Amino acid sequence: MKQAVSSLALASTVSAGTVFFSDTFDDMSKWTASEWKSSSEMGKFEIKAGKWSKDEKEDLSLATTQDARFYGASASFEPFSNKDKTLIVQYQAKYDKDIECGGGYIKLGPKMEDPKKFGDPTVYNIMFGPDKCGYNKRTHLIFSYGGKNHLKKTDLPYKQDKEGISNLYRLVLKPDGTVKVLIDKEEVYSGELEKDWDLLPPKEINDPDDKKPSDWVDEKMMVDPEDKKPDDWVEEAEIDDPDATKPDDWDTEEDGEWEAPKKPNPAYKGEWTPKKIENPAYKGVWAPKKIPNPEYKENDSLYAYDEFAFVGFDLWQVKAGSFFDNLIITDDEAEADKFADKWSALHEVELEKQKIATSTTSTTTAKGGDDDEIDTDDDDDDKDKDDDEI
Repeated sequence: MKQAVSSLALASTVSAGTVFFSDTFDDMSKWTASEWKSSSEMGKFEIKAGKWSKDEKEDLSLATTQDARFYGASASFEPFSNKDKTLIVQYQAKYDKDIECGGGYIKLGPKMEDPKKFGDPTVYNIMFGPDKCGYNKRTHLIFSYGGKNHLKKTDLPYKQDKEGISNLYRLVLKPDGTVKVLIDKEEVYSGELEKDWDLLPPKEINDPDDKKPSDWVDEKMMVDPEDKKPDDWVEEAEIDDPDATKPDDWDTEEDGEWEAPKKPNPAYKGEWTPKKIENPAYKGVWAPKKIPNPEYKENDSLYAYDEFAFVGFDLWQVKAGSFFDNLIITDDEAEADKFADKWSALHEVELEKQKIATSTTSTTTAKGGDDDEIDTDDDDDDKDKDDDEI
């Protein structure tokens, strides 16, 4: 019996996942502020709750506070490799106002020599999260490979467009090279690293020695040799005005030879062109044959990075007022789900408070601003809002 219990305990230990890093942002004790830009260019992160919070203490977040600033902060943790592991990266982001131009993404990478120098030049493995500038917006997912940062071939949808509402971002990277992205617990992408990112050279290339045959016909349509211009086809757009007469006082020696003015030709039919017919000799669009690419080398470990040792926010924001919370890096879906449950509880409250705020605003507008009987808690609400504003 004791042996069975020991075996069960061992199995439980083996199957248990690992949380490599997590933070609910009650304070900034895990984070090092970046100094890669001058102090006049860098904004300051603060720990505070955004509007429409469920509980101000429970919903403390890492917040941007100054408009038109760079923001940088990183947290270090015990280095690990994701080889033979499922990597799950999850966090939530909320914009209390339109960012206009800026990011809300995170970066994960290997150990840094000096966290205070963390910034745009810093080497990273993965960049993940929302990014927007004007009408250009997407959810970034960039993987570093071969010394280059590779964007996804097609953009992931941008969901960070509801002010005061938190969004939950989850990235799942598996040892079989598949990638999954969920936003607000809904799958927005599922695919493969090799297919959807240009990490490797193509498997096949055009044969440089293959030349198009001289008799190859590329033209799908041809002029109908049987089509002839009708004898009565009129191509002259203008004609002499037959009703015009030379003025009586016209002096040919002084005024030159008189010419009748022009007028639109009522018989004009436009420029004639023969009709087109399908070309019987057409062979299709020619393309050189494919051959194996000598530079392509299969790599079953595209997903694997030798080391993860930091996570950080390296941002530029035109409008501040962003709140980041409940960050977790793990190989255990159950652990990520626990943090996702925190988001669900907050998200429900945010939506309800947004609904009330929208309803109150509409009612106030309809009554011409007389809201004395609409909301007896307006004074307290206004105070809370003032406390939250950046």
